[in-house]
Parts: sequence; C-alpha cells; structure tokens
Amino acid sequence: MLSKDTTKPGFVGLGLMGSRLVKRLHTAGWGVQAWNRSPEKAKEVSQQGIPIAASIAALCAGSNVILSCLANDAAVRAVYFAEGGILHLAKVGTIVLEMSTISRDLSLEIHREGARHGLRVLDLAISGSTPAVEAGTITLLAGGDRETFDECAPIFESLSRQCFLVGAEGAGVEMKLVVNLLLGTGMAAIAEAISLGEHLKIEKNTLLDVLSKTAVIPPAFLGKFKKIKSDDYSPEFPLRLMSKDMNLVSEAAASTGAKLPVASAVQKVFATYAGSIGDLDLSAITPGVIAGDRSEA
Repeated sequence: MLSKDTTKPGFVGLGLMGSRLVKRLHTAGWGVQAWNRSPEKAKEVSQQGIPIAASIAALCAGSNVILSCLANDAAVRAVYFAEGGILHLAKVGTIVLEMSTISRDLSLEIHREGARHGLRVLDLAISGSTPAVEAGTITLLAGGDRETFDECAPIFESLSRQCFLVGAEGAGVEMKLVVNLLLGTGMAAIAEAISLGEHLKIEKNTLLDVLSKTAVIPPAFLGKFKKIKSDDYSPEFPLRLMSKDMNLVSEAAASTGAKLPVASAVQKVFATYAGSIGDLDLSAITPGVIAGDRSEA
C-alpha cells in the first residue's frame, strides 16, 4: 500500500479540477510535484507551496505515481503519446492514475501502451465538480486491476469520499459517461422547467426555492440553483466540458448500439451554447434556454 514516506506523486494538468486535486494532495502531506503545459496555471499553483517540475521529463524522473487531469482526448494524447510524453518517459513500475474524462477507446489505448512500457494504469474518473474536490467529497470511478486499486487506497482517501473499482480497463471512464449523461440531461431538464415556470409567471425566487425543496431535484443540482438565483455563472464545471462529455456519450452509444434519444437532444442543446458561453458553468444554459423560448414565441 502506498505510503506518504515512500511515494513520490507527480501531477499533470492544473486546470479547474487539477489545481484543486493537487492542492488536496499537498495539504494531506503527500510530497507532490506538478507540471502543466501552460506556465501561467503552474505559477498559480507554485504560489501555494507546491513544487513545479521544470519539464514533464523531470516530473516523470522524480515520480513513482503519476496522476493526470486534462481537458479532453487531444490534451491527453499530447501528454501521454508524444515522443516526450508520459508513456515514453515514466519509469518502469510507475503507477499511472489517469483522471480525465476521455473516450473509452483512448482510455483502453493508454492501458494497453502503459502495460507495454511496464506501467501500472488505472483510469480514475471523477464524479463531482470543483466544490466537491475542495471538500474532498468527490466519488472516484476506477477501471483496472484490483491489486493496483487497493495499493492506491491512501491516495484515494486523501481526495475523495468514496471510490469504486467498477471493472477492468476503461470501466471507470465508461461509468463516468453514464453519470454525466444524467448530469447533462438533468441540467437541461431543470433549465426547461425553470423556463416553463417563468412563462407561467411564477416569481423567480419562489420558483427556485420551491423546486429546490422537492424530491425530484438531486443534491448535486442544489448548487446550480444558487447560481441561477444569483445569476452567477462562474465555472464549477464549464459548459464546454459538459458539451464535450455529451459528445462522448453519443459516441459511446453509437459504438455499442444504445439508443439515447433524450441524450441526443440534450447534446444539441449544449452544442448550441458551447461556443458562446462555454467557459461559464454548465448551469448557464438556463438563461439561454429561457431566452430561446421567448425568441421563438
């Protein structure tokens, strides 16, 4: 089992999620170092006392566990598969915990190539947005072998409330797509419910207060109600990433034969707004849906 005395974690990717994950590891006493492709975000993290590796090669040389949390398939492929990437530079026996939401095919490719290079890989998807990362209440969804999963339990305990080994290689990413299908369709349904309420002339605060107290609103969406109520759409989970994840859901459905008409409709809704307000929180589709309804009236 991993120990803080002997484990040397390296963390790659310092965006909204990664910067918070690495801070939790640092605060919990893991001697973590970090690296990011853009130096600006690395500088922000270094101001919290977290060492920044000079290069990905330096990070790999000084780490026996590598964690990564990146935006999409392209970023993950660049960091892992390039000639100077993790798969080529990490030491034999290194544990790799890949935490990005990526396609199943890419996840399986990382597992396959990691094994070929003597690395031990888990896909370790995250359920939860930035407030949950800060509070240590995320759920981790893992795919890979039981021995590696059990060995990494102390790191999981520093980051999450609970962690599940869902199955073999790629199963963590697959489970994340199932979870995010519910997140995306749920957010779109809430946006339409609020639009209907406003068209029925129900006062906005009353509408949101009553909805938030009903059994049909899962706890994960209560924070979104606060954002909608205050018109504060600062990102916890950017809308563009939700759109990307709905695209991954669609791809997974097409490859397996699953028929998802509701998810397909929601995919189009998020795609409509990803270009214009993609850096805002995913709940920012709500005023867009309302305005769109009014423009069609």
